Amino acid sequence: MKLNWTSDELAAATGGTESGSFTCSGVAFDSREIGAGDLFFALKGEASDGHNYLDQVYANGAAGAVVDRAIDRPHILVADTAKALNDLAKASRARVDAKIIGVTGSAGKTGTKEALFAALDRSSRGYAHRSVKSYNNHVGVPLSLSRMPAETQFGVFEMGMNHAGELRELTALVRPDVAIVTTIAPAHIEFFNDETEIAKAKAEIFEGLSPEGTAIIPADNAHYQLLREAAEKYTQNIVSFGFSEHADVRAADHVAVSGGTMITAQLPSGGLCYTLSQPGKHWIANSLAVLAAVEAVGGDLAAAGLAMAELGGLAGRGARHQVSVDGGDVLLIDESYNANPASMAATLSDLANQPGGRRIAVLADMKELGTQSAHFHTGLAAHLASAKVDYAILVGEEMQNLVQSLKQGVEGPAKFDHCGSAQEALTLLQGQLQPDDIVLVKGSNSMGLSAIINAYAGGGD
Repeated sequence: MKLNWTSDELAAATGGTESGSFTCSGVAFDSREIGAGDLFFALKGEASDGHNYLDQVYANGAAGAVVDRAIDRPHILVADTAKALNDLAKASRARVDAKIIGVTGSAGKTGTKEALFAALDRSSRGYAHRSVKSYNNHVGVPLSLSRMPAETQFGVFEMGMNHAGELRELTALVRPDVAIVTTIAPAHIEFFNDETEIAKAKAEIFEGLSPEGTAIIPADNAHYQLLREAAEKYTQNIVSFGFSEHADVRAADHVAVSGGTMITAQLPSGGLCYTLSQPGKHWIANSLAVLAAVEAVGGDLAAAGLAMAELGGLAGRGARHQVSVDGGDVLLIDESYNANPASMAATLSDLANQPGGRRIAVLADMKELGTQSAHFHTGLAAHLASAKVDYAILVGEEMQNLVQSLKQGVEGPAKFDHCGSAQEALTLLQGQLQPDDIVLVKGSNSMGLSAIINAYAGGGD
């Protein structure tokens, strides 16, 4: 598929004025992403103005730009470039005859979105589209919609939020045929009074559904009933997934095998046995949500199973690297992009099941936990103990809470160090690594632990 927006279409969609005729084959608002034939949106941020980069984007081959002032290059002149991006997103959504899926949740959004895209892209032979990276906010979602080719058959869009009302705006743009909530956990709880408020905010995704749409919700989550009742206001097509007996899409059996997990799933249409390449119970749940969505849009379940067997690890979200240390191999697990209490617990649980030598955990602060931050960081001690972590490197100010708890004798790793930065953590790690070690690297993206991945594997975000 190829994206194709003409200047006439752009002007009509945005209510702008075209300077002349041109065609674009890509859309971006980051000047560093502009290539030949792309359209550049000159957005204004708190610290920068895209109009300051117009010379750069045209030098890089931009076909045109959406601007709020006249320039001497091909452009669409509008009053507000941010509104114009939203308007183009709406036009893009309106011009496709595709099944659209929205994905949100406190954890697992990106992995579920990628797995779902792989499944639908395989069965449609290249006619699936999805949001790239973690473009899931008020500018990332409309950008991802604007990039959707007209001939798309399936579109998968990740939608995030850290305040109430944000998903309401995003789902109105995406207008999903299927809306998935992966899980509810205390991510971004700094901005909410409790998890119930988070669940209510995530449930806003259902507001974009038509009565014929489908809501997919986690059967095992404590907020299942709240999510179900919220979805019932917009649709009666509600599918639950998980391990519970009452789940509509259920893991009837699962067993670890070489290269992943063999899963027997029970769906409303029958059973399916497939291999999942990604380890961990949380990934099993994610895969069940994928199957529920594929079935809801009339996709190919067999192709979905094959796609999930071949799914590779995502940079910053589970990618695995074998790196050479002193003539032997070390397994480096890259979870450096994001962290919250639920995802920390899940990845540490997975670490416990990894065969090999010593287990080392490099963990950095979990952000946006507000007044409950100390509680959640201290609570990691139990997960470190259950994972039988031999050595922990704890990074950041908030991790001081865990450090103090461990110093007071709370059960945890026999050996641990604390430092203030990713670079210091890297130095500590370099002094400890030996062949057969298994190293988990996880923290909120702002803590910069991707530097450790880059040092050893040249990857990470």
